[in-house]
Amino acid sequence: MGSVPDLSAGLREVEGLRNERAASCTGSRRWWGGALDVEGLALGSVQSAATALNALTGFPGRYSVDSGLTAAAFDSLGHLRIEGRKPQGFAPTSGFRRTADGWIRLHANYPHHAARLMEALSATTPQDVDRALSSMTSLEAETVIVARQGVAAAVRSREEWVSSAMHSAASSGPWISLSPHNAQPRDAAAAPWVPAGNPLRPLDGLKVLDLTRVIAGPTATRFLAALGADVLRIDPPFLPELTEAFIDSGFDKRSAEADFRKAGDLAAIHGLVASADVVVTGYRNGVMDRYGLGPEALLATKPELVVATLTAWGSSGPWQERRGFDSLVQAACGIAVRYGQHDDAGWKPGALPVQALDHATGYGLAAAVLTLLLERRETGTGGSAMLSLARTAEELFALPSGHQGMPVITLQEPEYSDADSPYGLLRFVGPPLSVEGVPLSYRQPPVRYGASPLAWQEEQARP
Repeated sequence: MGSVPDLSAGLREVEGLRNERAASCTGSRRWWGGALDVEGLALGSVQSAATALNALTGFPGRYSVDSGLTAAAFDSLGHLRIEGRKPQGFAPTSGFRRTADGWIRLHANYPHHAARLMEALSATTPQDVDRALSSMTSLEAETVIVARQGVAAAVRSREEWVSSAMHSAASSGPWISLSPHNAQPRDAAAAPWVPAGNPLRPLDGLKVLDLTRVIAGPTATRFLAALGADVLRIDPPFLPELTEAFIDSGFDKRSAEADFRKAGDLAAIHGLVASADVVVTGYRNGVMDRYGLGPEALLATKPELVVATLTAWGSSGPWQERRGFDSLVQAACGIAVRYGQHDDAGWKPGALPVQALDHATGYGLAAAVLTLLLERRETGTGGSAMLSLARTAEELFALPSGHQGMPVITLQEPEYSDADSPYGLLRFVGPPLSVEGVPLSYRQPPVRYGASPLAWQEEQARP
């Protein structure tokens, strides 16, 4: 294997990681091919998580990265089968659409986003959407759709993105931005969490409140759950998650619903926070602040908490509160143009071979959590971490181009696992991590969406 990019610069600020040897990577170095080093981004992000895990558990070399497992995990939804059926993927109205002067990327997988798109364009059918867009420039269409709380991004060249104010914001700071908390830890009656001795479940007993959706955040918490953490995912009942996405990211977790707008539900969430070790959020900037669940408010209440936050566009710049997804970030930042192709109908923008921004950000988020847990063991206080899909895109563009001289190696078909679930028989791939040379595996299939109580597992077990 060729060298793997070191993406853990932000993590090296923590004393326990400064001298930690990077987790080993084995297998092929290039298998997707293409203009950008997507393989390096994938391997580097998982390596960051494995390195932090080795440091946290005190066993250098125990956890390592395999390129075959990584490639499969980054396409986990593509490999998933539900009763033999392949997931749908993007909705018909989602995807690239022509405009009067170029292209725009639409995202209408969620019913409420599809409705806002139709309203913004005064459309009732996909054909109406195409007709409306044909009379608008890409930027005009983006402005109109976003103004109606829809989700879209004009396809920009790399040069157009780099010259924008949003690029300046998205490219600043390290990929993983850590902010250890300096307040004095409160006196807690319960003993602080420490890693377990079981190498397959080192995070046993760690309580993780999962307030994320779609792919990146749930990928991070799925990784923590596979390592033994008690992960409770909570979704609003009025905006249900897409079933296939939930199944793909739901292994080893539990799932509950709560409406933060209701006082009783919000009080229950804050009750869970009081006994949590980690809170991971994945909503737009400012949304969690409304409910006292932003990083500053959480750490003011509980200094020993670890808070990891994910957004699409980052925490500054003109788009900081804009809705976004991996596909839209690719369209806006120049990836779609870089991967564009010509066919019989002319030129069309393209996409990365997998939703690598989502998955890489997810493993970076997990790496941040593990690193802050390591810092907490030394100081007694937690801290916060911030990642964004847009910043991950900048990391991808910054990777050296030397990978293009490497041969593209076709990977073997991944090893699949099968499990019965509330959704039927599932076929799936496992996590991208090896434990002392043996692939880590999930223990439990996804539960029924929203069926879990608002309680930690240990509280459920009490008589």
